[in-house]
Amino acid sequence: MSENSSLPPTAKPTAQPAKPSQVEGVKQASVLLRGSIRQTLNSNSIKFSEDEYNLLKFHGTYQGYDRDSATELKQQKAEKKWEFMVRARIPAGRLTARQYLDLDDLAGRRANNTLRITTRQAIQFHGVIKDDLKAAIAEINRTMITTLGACGDVVRNVTAQPAPVRGPVNERLAADAKRISDRLLPHTQAYHEIWLDGERLDDGEPESEPLYGSTYLPRKFKIGLATPDDNSVDVLTNDLGIVALFDGDRLTGYNFAVGGGLGMTHNKPATYPRLASFIAFVEPDDLIPAVEAVVAVQRDYGDRTNRRHARLKYTIDERGLDWFKGEMERELGHPLEGPRPMPPFKVVDHLGWHPQGDGRWYLGLPVPSGRIQDAGPVTLRTGLREVVRSFEPALILMPTQDLILADIADGDREAIEAALRGHGVKLASDLLPVHRWSMACPALPTCGLALTEAERIRTPMIDAIAEVMARYGLAQERLSIRITGCPNGCARPYAGDIGLVGRMPGYFALYVGGDFEGTRLNWRLLDRVPDNDVAETLAPLFAEFARTRNSGEGFGDFLYRLGLDRVTALVSKDAGAAIPGKAERKLVEAI
Repeated sequence: MSENSSLPPTAKPTAQPAKPSQVEGVKQASVLLRGSIRQTLNSNSIKFSEDEYNLLKFHGTYQGYDRDSATELKQQKAEKKWEFMVRARIPAGRLTARQYLDLDDLAGRRANNTLRITTRQAIQFHGVIKDDLKAAIAEINRTMITTLGACGDVVRNVTAQPAPVRGPVNERLAADAKRISDRLLPHTQAYHEIWLDGERLDDGEPESEPLYGSTYLPRKFKIGLATPDDNSVDVLTNDLGIVALFDGDRLTGYNFAVGGGLGMTHNKPATYPRLASFIAFVEPDDLIPAVEAVVAVQRDYGDRTNRRHARLKYTIDERGLDWFKGEMERELGHPLEGPRPMPPFKVVDHLGWHPQGDGRWYLGLPVPSGRIQDAGPVTLRTGLREVVRSFEPALILMPTQDLILADIADGDREAIEAALRGHGVKLASDLLPVHRWSMACPALPTCGLALTEAERIRTPMIDAIAEVMARYGLAQERLSIRITGCPNGCARPYAGDIGLVGRMPGYFALYVGGDFEGTRLNWRLLDRVPDNDVAETLAPLFAEFARTRNSGEGFGDFLYRLGLDRVTALVSKDAGAAIPGKAERKLVEAI
C-alpha cells in the first residue's frame, strides 16, 4: 500500500519541501565553521573527515592526494598520500615585494616548491602536508594576507583589472576590490582560533555572521570589477560583475550585472555556463550596500537542496531579472536606475613594458599556466626572487595567470630583462599571440575533479595549434584558448575563442564561437576529441578563416557568423563531431 493511499480519490498529495543538502547540515552544525577541525588538526589522523573537508574550504584549503600515484597505491592497497592545496585571498591581485618574497619562501619550506597564480588573481600552494598545514596558513597571515574565504560558500577573492597605471580609474577599482573583499569577509572567530592559536572572544554578545548567517551562502560567489576599456577579468563570468563608468577622471557609478558562472556537469543539461545580465546602475556611494543587497538576495533565495543548482545564475533564470531587481531595491530601501549605456568591451594586452603614467614602468611577465617554478633550464622562480629582492617592485597577479612587476624605474628596465633572461625566462616579445592568450587549470595530478590533463599538456598542445595556424598564415593572429581538465570551468573555457573541456582521460570537448572580449559564450562543437588530435581538428576552421574572414574579424566572431551548421560541416566527421540536437541549437541561437 502506498503512503498516500488514504487520501480521497480527488485529493493530491501535498508537495513535501525539499530537504537541504548534506553540506547545509554540516554548515549549520559547525558553530560558524569550527566543526571538529581543530581536534583533527591536532590529532594523529592522516586526513580530515568529509564533513571537515567541507568546512576546510571556508578556511582556504582543499584536501586531496597526488593522483599520479593513485593507481599504484590502489594496487598495493596502501593508504593514499593526503596533501592540501592552500589558497591566499589577494583582492585585485596586489602584493608588495616583501609579501611576495615571504610567499616564495613559504613555497619552498611548506609546499612543493612552486607558487601558482590563479585565474582569479590569487596564489595557490600545492603539496602541503597535514603536519605543515597550520604553520603554512599562519605564515600567510603573518604577511598580512588571509586564506579565510578564499574558498567555500562565501564571496571569494574579488578581482579587478590589473593595470597599475596611475590615475583615478585603476586606483579606484583596486581600492573598491579591497573594500568589497574586506566587507564581505566572514566574521567568525573560528579561523583565528584554529590557525592562529587565538582564544574565542567573549564580549557578552553572541557571535554571529551579520550578512552570511549561520549557513553562509548556498554556494560560492564571485565578484569582479572592470571598465569597458579593459575587460581582462572576464567580468561577465562572475556572479556579480561590476563595470565602473567614468566621465573623464570622474566616477559616475557602476553598472551591475548578475548571474554569471561557468560551472556545469557533462550530460546534465540542467547545468550550464552563463554570462551575467546587466540589471541596474548604482551610484558611487551605494557600491557596498548594493553589493551586500545582491549577496543577501542570493543568500535567501538560492537553492540549498542541490549544490549543482545553487549558483546565482539559476536563481536569476528561474525568478527573472525584474524580480531580482525588486528584491535588491527592497534590501536597499530605494529604487535603482536601469543600467546606463556604455562603450563596447575591450581586452588590453598587459604583457611587455608599459608606462605607468608617473614616470615609472610596469612589466607584464608571461607565466605559463600561472606556475612559478624552476623547471629544467627555465628557473623562473629563482629569477623572480632575485629581481624582487634587488628592485623591490610592486606585484600584481593577473586574471590571465600572468604577473606584473610595477613601479620600475626607467633605468632598471634593461637590468631586469637581463636578469630574467639569464634564468631562461621568456618575455612577451618571445611568444606568439596564441601562447600569450592561452590558459589552463591545474587539473591532474592535484585536482580531485579533473577528468584529464590541462596544465601539463598546455604547452605542447598550444605549440601544435600554433604550427597549424602558421600553415595558414595566422601565426600572429590573436585568439584566446582556455583548457580545463573538467567542466567546472576554472580557466573560463566557455568565454573565449576556443575552449577545451576535459571529457574523459585523453579527450576534450571542443567549444568554439565565443568572442575575445568576453561578451558571448562559445558553443560545443565536438564532444570527444583526442588531445593529440585537437590541432588538426581545428585545421579546417583555420583554413576557412584565413580564406574568407572579414577585415579585422576575430576567429570566434568569424565562426559565430558562419553559424553552427556551417562550422559543423567544416570539421572532419571522424574527429568526434556530432550534429547538435535541438536543445543545443536553441542555446546557440540564444547566445
